Formats: sequence, structure tokens, C-alpha cells
Amino acid sequence: MSPLEIAAATQAKTPGSPGASSRRPGSRRLGLAGWLLPIALAALWELLVRAGIANGRLMPPPSVVGRTLWGLAASGELLTHVTATLWRVAAGFGLGAGVATVLGALTGALPVARGLLDPTLQALRAIPSIAWVPLFILWFGIFEASKVALIAVGVFFPVYLGVAAAIQGIDRKIVEVGRVFRLGRLAMVRRVLLPAILPAWFTSLRSGLGLGFMFVVAAEIMGASEGLGYLLVDGQQLGRPDTIIAAIISFAVLGKLADGLLLAITRPFLAWQDLGRDTL
Repeated sequence: MSPLEIAAATQAKTPGSPGASSRRPGSRRLGLAGWLLPIALAALWELLVRAGIANGRLMPPPSVVGRTLWGLAASGELLTHVTATLWRVAAGFGLGAGVATVLGALTGALPVARGLLDPTLQALRAIPSIAWVPLFILWFGIFEASKVALIAVGVFFPVYLGVAAAIQGIDRKIVEVGRVFRLGRLAMVRRVLLPAILPAWFTSLRSGLGLGFMFVVAAEIMGASEGLGYLLVDGQQLGRPDTIIAAIISFAVLGKLADGLLLAITRPFLAWQDLGRDTL
């Protein structure tokens, strides 16, 4: 067993360990409580519009937005837009996160690679996302390749920074403990160094996924004929704020579900952590 695995096994036997505390009923109640604020605000706006106190023309009440969402869903249009957006985000996220992980590991572990690559990548990180749009259109055309490339750029930088910083910030004491256990080079990477950087890597993946949903809006404005970004533009051109808000709500729901899925996938790999989130 690695030092980290030994610590995890010790904490698993301790009452109040993370594995036990994460399943407390109180955590579920707190999760449900997170819905109270948006539901209360939506109900308040509905009441204000129905009472004639507020004008619902530019900011439609939830009942109007709900009817719009239902109509889009019933016609199959919403599913078409959601599927197109999810495919682009998934493709861009996979490409950007994969390349970023490799380059981040190289620049974090090898000083030579850091000196050669990091200055250029840091300069590219300062370029606004919208500046890549005309270049990608010239390179890849207005079809899917340019959209996926733009999303990949948005995902790349937070993942790259997270991986590189995590490797450079590994505690020297962890490495020394691995040497005490006489671990070889590959065993040191697999059983000590990799678990040490997993928390920062998974956090950077979540940040990259969030930016992927932001960049898909810019990507779908680049001449797309379907997708939630296209639905936003279509609502703006037709002067339909209910369509715009319906697309925004769809983005919010999809982003939250995707983040929850990523969190659920990565949580088992971090079960060894002894966090104080439930004791504060």
C-alpha cells in the first residue's frame, strides 16, 4: 500500500470519516435547500407580474417561460438544440482537457519543457476568446470543426494551469515518504504523486467544463443552425425574451447536470481525503 492508501485506510476506520459524513441526511437536506432561492424568486416575479406591479414584456414571468419550454420540448426542437450543444461541449472538452493534461504534466514535471512551452502558452491565454473566431472560421470553415476548436481552447487553459501547478506544488515530504517505502520510479508516480495531484486536476476539469459551456455560446453564434446558442440568437432576432430565457435556463440545467456527473465520476478517486467540510 502507498502512504496515501495507508492514511485512507486509517481514516476509514475512524468515526466521522469523510465516507461516513458524506452520506449524512443533512447533506441531502442542504442540497434540496439550494432550490429554495430560485423557486422563491421565480414565485415572487410571477406574483408581481400577475398583480400588475411589474411589466412582464421584457422579463417574462415563469409561467410564460415554462410554456415556451414545454412547446419547444413537445415539438422536439429543444432536444435537437440540446443534443447539438452537448455534443460540441463533449468533443471540445475531451480534446482540450486531454491536450492540456499532457502539456501541463510536461511543463510541471520537466523544467526544460516549462522553459520552452509555458511562456508561449501564458501569452496565448491572454487572448480573448472572441479573437479566435475569425481565425478558426478561416482555418476550419463554419461547420463543426471550428466550433469544437473554440470550445477546446476555452477548456485548455484552466486544465493546463491546474495540472502544472499541482505537479509543481507537490509536497516534498510526500516524496520522501515514498522513498522511505522504497518505491520505484513508476510506483512513486502511480501510488504517491498521482493521488497527490488528483484533487487539483479534478477541480481544474470542473473549471474547464464550465468554460466549455461558456465558449459553446460563442461557438454556436458562428453560423450554427442548431444548438442552444443558436436558440439565443434566434430569440433575440425575433424579439422573444421568453425564448432567450428558456435557452438560458436550459444552459444552466445542462451545465449543472454535467458538473454533477463529472463530480460523481471523480468522487470515488478522492475518497481517501480527510476534509473538514462537515465539521466547520
